Amino acid sequence: MSTLAPANLRADFPILKLEVNGHPLAYLDNAASSQKPQCVIDAISDYYAGENANIHRAVHHLSELATRKYEGARETVARFLNAATEKEIVWTRGTTEGINLVAATFGRQNIGAGDEIVLSEMEHHSNIVPWQMLAEEKNAVIRVAPITDEGVLRLGEFEKLLNEKTKIVSIVHMSNTLGTINPAAKIIEMAHARGIPVLLDAAQSAPHMALDVQKLDVDFLTFSGHKIFGPTGIGVLYAKAAHLEAMPPYQGGGDMITSVTWEKTIYNALPYKFEAGTPHIAGAVGLGAAIEYVEKIGLATITVQEADLLDYATQKVGAIGGIRLIGTAPEKASVLSFVHESVDAYDLGLALDEQGVAIRTGHHCTQPLMRRFGITGTARASFAFYNTREEVDALAAGIEKAIRVFG
Repeated sequence: MSTLAPANLRADFPILKLEVNGHPLAYLDNAASSQKPQCVIDAISDYYAGENANIHRAVHHLSELATRKYEGARETVARFLNAATEKEIVWTRGTTEGINLVAATFGRQNIGAGDEIVLSEMEHHSNIVPWQMLAEEKNAVIRVAPITDEGVLRLGEFEKLLNEKTKIVSIVHMSNTLGTINPAAKIIEMAHARGIPVLLDAAQSAPHMALDVQKLDVDFLTFSGHKIFGPTGIGVLYAKAAHLEAMPPYQGGGDMITSVTWEKTIYNALPYKFEAGTPHIAGAVGLGAAIEYVEKIGLATITVQEADLLDYATQKVGAIGGIRLIGTAPEKASVLSFVHESVDAYDLGLALDEQGVAIRTGHHCTQPLMRRFGITGTARASFAFYNTREEVDALAAGIEKAIRVFG
C-alpha cells in the first residue's frame, strides 16, 4: 500500500493545495463535510453559465436542458443505490430533512398514542429530535437500543425492544462519532420479521461503502450531498414506492400538484408529490457529478485506501500517552475520536489548526452518546480517500505538541 493517495486523485481537489498557517492543509474533517473535486465545481458552474432555467415548467430550450440535467442526476442516484426506479428518489436538503420528511408524513400517519419508535444510543441529533417531536405530538414512546463500551450495538438488546407496538426503527448506518458500522442487513431482517419498517441514516456510510437498497430491503434511506463530495443544501431520500404512494405530501406548493381548484388539489405523481417549489437544481446536478466521480474511482478502491488510513491513524494516535480512543468497534470506518486525560479537545483542535491540520472538536451532535461515555466531547479526525499517511503523521505530531504545551 502506498503511503500517499494517488497524486492524480488529490490533484482533483483544488482546496487541498492550500496552506494554513504556513503549513500544507491536512483536511481531516470529512465526517462534517467533504471537499469537492474540480468536476463537481465545473458541473455547478457550467449549469449556471450555460444551462440555468427553471425545470418542468416550460418548453423553451434552457428549461428542457435544465430538466434533463436535473432528472439525469436523479437517475444517477437511483443507479448508485440500486433503487428499483428513479421514482423512489426524492430530493431533499440533506439527511436531516430526509428524516424529518419521513417523521412528518409516514410517522404522523402511522404512529399513535402508546406506539413505539426504536433508535440507538449512537444516533445523531437529526435522528433523535424529529422523532422526539413526533412522540410528543402523538404521545408515543422512544425506545433506545444500548451499545457496548467499544461502541457496538447490542443486537440482542435491540431485538428485545421490537414488539407489536414498534411502528418504526430509525437507525444510523455508520456513526459520525464512533465510526461504528451497524449491521444494517441484520437489523432490517429482525425488524421485518415483525412487520416493522426501517429507516437507515446513511449520511456517513454513503461516501465510504456500497449501498444496495433492494438487497438490504430497507424501507427508507437518506444521505447528504456535501458528505459525498457534492454541494451543500442537497440530499436524497430513498423510499419504497409503496410507502411514498401511501404517505401524504410533506409540503404544499408548486410542482407537487397535478391540479388545483378552490375545492380540491390533486397531488402529483412520484416523486414530485414530495418536491414542492423550485428545487436546488444546481445542487442536484452537482451531486450527480459527485456520484459519477465516486463511481469512476470505485468504492472498492476508496474502501481500501480509507481502511489503511484508519488503521495507521489508530496505531499512531492510540500510542500517544494519555490518549483514550472513543469507539473501538471491530467494524468501523474513517472516523477516529479521542480524548486526552489532561488536554481539552478544544485546545487540541486549536493547536492542530496552527499546524494546518483540520479536525472537529465537540459533541458532534451526539450529546446522548457523549453522556453514555461520560464525556462532554471528543477530538475527531475523519478521513477520505484523498488523505495520506503523511497527514496522519502531521495529526500525531500536532497532538504531541499540544500535549507538551497544554498538558
